[in-house]
Amino acid sequence: MKISKHLIIAEVLKKYPKTVAVFDKFHMGCVSCLGVQTESIEKGCLMHGMDVGLMINELEEFINQNYGGNK
Repeated sequence: MKISKHLIIAEVLKKYPKTVAVFDKFHMGCVSCLGVQTESIEKGCLMHGMDVGLMINELEEFINQNYGGNK
């Protein structure tokens, strides 16, 4: 799965459950929020005043370290 700003947050969490740590790091309570089922990474970042590029980079780095690459 290529991480992009258009991905639905729930899709990322489903494929890479440990990425909850990245969302938590930025105080995005994505696991407990119903919006993750329909919100893209971009929309979530906008709602939390975050830079989407930074979030994408953090997610990709985390996935590479914890899942052996972005597949």
